[in-house]
Amino acid sequence: MDFQEKLATYAQLLVCEGLNVQEGQVVNITGEIVQRNCIEMVARAAYKRGAKYVNVDFIDPVIIRTRIVETKKDSSLCYVPRHIPVKYEDFIEESAAVLRFVGSEEPDILADLPPEKVNAVQKHHRESLRKYYEEGVGKSKVQWTVAAAATPRWAKKVYPELNEKDAYEALWNAIFASCRADREDCIPLWKQHNKKLHQRAEHLTKLKIHELHFIGPGTDLKVYLSKKALFKAGGSETHKGVSFEANIPTEECFTTPDHRHTTGKVRVTRPVLVNGKLVKDLQLEFTNGVITHFTAAEGKDQFGAYIANDAGACRLGEVALVGIDSPIYQSGRIFQEILFDENAACHIAVGFAYRFCLDGGASMTTTELENIGCNDSLVHTDFMISSDEVDVIAKDYEGNTIPLIKRGSWV
Repeated sequence: MDFQEKLATYAQLLVCEGLNVQEGQVVNITGEIVQRNCIEMVARAAYKRGAKYVNVDFIDPVIIRTRIVETKKDSSLCYVPRHIPVKYEDFIEESAAVLRFVGSEEPDILADLPPEKVNAVQKHHRESLRKYYEEGVGKSKVQWTVAAAATPRWAKKVYPELNEKDAYEALWNAIFASCRADREDCIPLWKQHNKKLHQRAEHLTKLKIHELHFIGPGTDLKVYLSKKALFKAGGSETHKGVSFEANIPTEECFTTPDHRHTTGKVRVTRPVLVNGKLVKDLQLEFTNGVITHFTAAEGKDQFGAYIANDAGACRLGEVALVGIDSPIYQSGRIFQEILFDENAACHIAVGFAYRFCLDGGASMTTTELENIGCNDSLVHTDFMISSDEVDVIAKDYEGNTIPLIKRGSWV
């Protein structure tokens, strides 16, 4: 298969398995201008699938930087035009399919800016979309997918030993391979992979896990689950029973922890982009569910501003298990992009929790969610915490010990 054939296969995967676009459905695609070729391919596939309207929101990182640098009053950085939340609330009403591409034309464009200013822009944008995240995402009222499109400068960060042209080609090939889009039988292979992930998640749920203990160099962390916890993986379903894939690629089995009891220390094993800055060599300490101490070789101020967003930003909203059999881990590359790096290693996320990972969570009241330790926040970012040196040992509600991962591999 040549590049255009792989790209067309990838577009079909995103439209048919990721978003699972339905006849007469509204589709929204967000990405950067540099990703136009890929976005056009997806839009065409969506219309052929039966979409009644495809809206594209192009993001320009240069303009975002210009706003932060040139705005005279810091208070103006908090402004969000009313049409933005209105549009996303309309997606809920329309039961829309929403796709977001990651991979920036300028990965480091915000890295040198004051973290409080970058954080202000992102915080208030997210706050304006609270209803969308709580109902559209949290209650699965929209079909949503996050996917990647390569850019030359992102590629150069992943493959620094190659020239920009070869790195760009290598990154696209890595994206295609991780999604099986380099194969003519991509869709059947993806369905098979999805089935395997579902079976693993169902098995984990049946174990009735109370405690997940992560042990490795610099890591001795215990994460606790409520009796309502459900492990999810692969495809999900909307409240109307329409299937979709939230992440392509995906290798994780994830659930919602009880944020009140996380305890211990953990070493983050891959750098994470936070407010435009790559946070490196992050180490965290938790006491009674709260991050009480952290250090980082780079990006400490950005991380500090991030977890100060609200009371839930310094507590856990997700815990996920990933084995080193993941093709993303096996690639030997650090992608410096959450969508890929989170599917190479076990991870925890600070910030809001997914209600659909709790039995009956979608219909629970705020008080009921609080009573089982379901975290609430405006933010959500994953931090990878495993490698081929990390073990994960579970303990169920009857006190039985169950080894899950040994030196990075599923037991």
